[in-house]
Amino acid sequence: MTRVRRPSAQTMAVLQALAERPDQWRYGYDLCTQLGVQAGSMYPILIRLADRGLLETGWETERVPGRPARHLYRLTGAGRAYASAAAAAAPATSPAPATSPAPATVPRQSRLQGT
Repeated sequence: MTRVRRPSAQTMAVLQALAERPDQWRYGYDLCTQLGVQAGSMYPILIRLADRGLLETGWETERVPGRPARHLYRLTGAGRAYASAAAAAAPATSPAPATSPAPATVPRQSRLQGT
């Protein structure tokens, strides 16, 4: 029996970002910076999507001196269909990924005040 799970919020964000321009090749770092997702989360998501046949992968063909070739990703036909179906099935009021607010800083008072 195959288990069907809803994609995580991060996976949905990746799918949506790739679905914005489905014919364009994207690289992982570009997606990390666009979505604010750490590389340690992004690359496992991309690998899982590719293993499921939802992403087409390839290596950058134009070499830039001083930089290694980048791995590129784009949605397959099945990936486009999955992204559309997942977006349609997502709750309309799904909250954005939670971010921690910056801690409030209170100015320290000098002990030497008044001396």
